[in-house]
Amino acid sequence: MVQKVNPMKEKHAQRNAVPQEEKAPPILAGRHAIIEAIKAGRGINRILLADNVRGGGVNELRDLAREHGIMVDTVGRSKLDALVPQDVRHQGAVAYVAPVAYVAVEEVIAGARARGEDPLLLLLDGIEDPQNLGALLRTADAAGVHGILLPRRHSVPLTETVARVSAGALEYVPVARIGNIAQTMRALKEQGFWIAGADMGGEEIYDRANLTGALVLVIGSEGRGMSRLTRDLCDFTVRLPMHGKINSLNASVAGAILMYEALRQRTAKTAVRHG
Repeated sequence: MVQKVNPMKEKHAQRNAVPQEEKAPPILAGRHAIIEAIKAGRGINRILLADNVRGGGVNELRDLAREHGIMVDTVGRSKLDALVPQDVRHQGAVAYVAPVAYVAVEEVIAGARARGEDPLLLLLDGIEDPQNLGALLRTADAAGVHGILLPRRHSVPLTETVARVSAGALEYVPVARIGNIAQTMRALKEQGFWIAGADMGGEEIYDRANLTGALVLVIGSEGRGMSRLTRDLCDFTVRLPMHGKINSLNASVAGAILMYEALRQRTAKTAVRHG
C-alpha cells in the first residue's frame, strides 16, 4: 500500500533537516569542573590535557577518567586556548560533553528485567557515522530495544548530530559506553545472553534465527562489518537475503530489519504464552 505524503509534514521535515556538518560539541573547561562532572555522572566523551600541566588535581582527573573509561589525550596548550573563550580559564583541561549521560551496562539489563522483559541489546562494532548512529537509536526506540552498547574506541560518540538524527530517541534509549568489546561479550554470555551478529555470509537467514530471550544484536561498521574477533565471539551470525546487484545494506537499515524481526518474534512468543 502506498502512503500519501502530507505536504505540510514534508515542508516541516525539510526545514528541520539535519545539516551535513557536525556542530562543535559542547565543552567543559577546568580541572575541578570536569572532576565534579564525572563524579555527578555526566556524559564525557573525551578529555584534553595540556602537555605541561601538573599537580594533584591532574592526577585525580586522570584516575577518575581511567575508572570511568573516558579517553584522555595530551595536546599543546595553544589548542586548549583556541577551544575556549578568552575570558575562560581552562587550567590545562577541557572535556567534550555528551548531550546525555551514558549509563552502565548493568543498568540497562536491570531496567529490562524490572519490566519483566528479556533484555534486547544492540552492540555497535565500529559505527563511525553519526547519521547511522542517530538512525539506529530512532529505530531502537521504536522496536523496543532496551539499550545500545557503544565502544569507546573506533566509534562515534554521542554528539549533537546524533541527537538530532535520533529525533528525540536519545532521550529514551539508554546508551552504555564499553571498553573492550570481547570482554563485554564474554561477560554477557556468562549472564545468559545469546549473541547474534549481522554478517553478509551469516549462517542463518535472519527470519529463521531465534531472536528471542536475552539477546545481543551486533551490527558492524559501515564498510568493514564486524571485526574478526567480534564475529568469532558471536554464538551465531545472521544474513539478510540480497537479490539485487548490491551486496550489502547501510548499517542502520540492516540494524532496523534485525531489530524489528526480534520484536516480531518476541511479540509472537508473548501472544502464544498468553493465548
